[in-house]
Amino acid sequence: MEFLSSIFNPIVELMRTLLTYAFQLTEMVGFPSYGVAIILLTIVIKAILAPLTVKQIKSMKAMQELQPRMKAIQDKYKNDPQRMQQEIGNMYKEMGVNPLAGCLPLLVQMPFLIAIFYALQNYPYDPNFVQFLWLPSLGETDPYYILPVLSAVSTWLMSRQTSQGATGAAASQQKMMMWFMPLFIGYISLNFPAGLVIYWIVSNVFQFVQQHFIYKGLEANK
Repeated sequence: MEFLSSIFNPIVELMRTLLTYAFQLTEMVGFPSYGVAIILLTIVIKAILAPLTVKQIKSMKAMQELQPRMKAIQDKYKNDPQRMQQEIGNMYKEMGVNPLAGCLPLLVQMPFLIAIFYALQNYPYDPNFVQFLWLPSLGETDPYYILPVLSAVSTWLMSRQTSQGATGAAASQQKMMMWFMPLFIGYISLNFPAGLVIYWIVSNVFQFVQQHFIYKGLEANK
């Protein structure tokens, strides 16, 4: 973990600086709050990465729609792997789909996700403003376990939304992940600082709304 922290240190410091600026903005409007600053920073980050997220979601949905056709090709040429790969490649070319297009946006986003993790995990909060809502400290875990529950629920809602339209083996895998990931995220959130969990929840809500409109647009264009 320390190795990752050192690699992404410049971006980590950038995130800490941006959070400080966001907090100073809340001070300027007369309502100093690190909690609000984290929410603002999360929205800004998600908005900046929105074009990549849109590309990733569109690629994922395109791959889901091709699953029945791909399954038919696999069944037809199961005894001829070379012909199978050729036919699948032709299908991608015909439909204008790049199976790797959904991976690149995620890879680009990963440094930012890792950086915000470390930035919030060890952020030097001003003790005078470290409280937020029911939380005695954003730098400590939620003593009432409300945030871990919200992180699990928001992850489940987003996973459920993402899995819609999947068929075959992909549907089975996504259904399993739809239950595993929320439980895993909720569990690790028990030991994460409240500020970091707030980032995760707000990020999930932002992407849930974003995906809703993307899916709606894709349906309208059919």
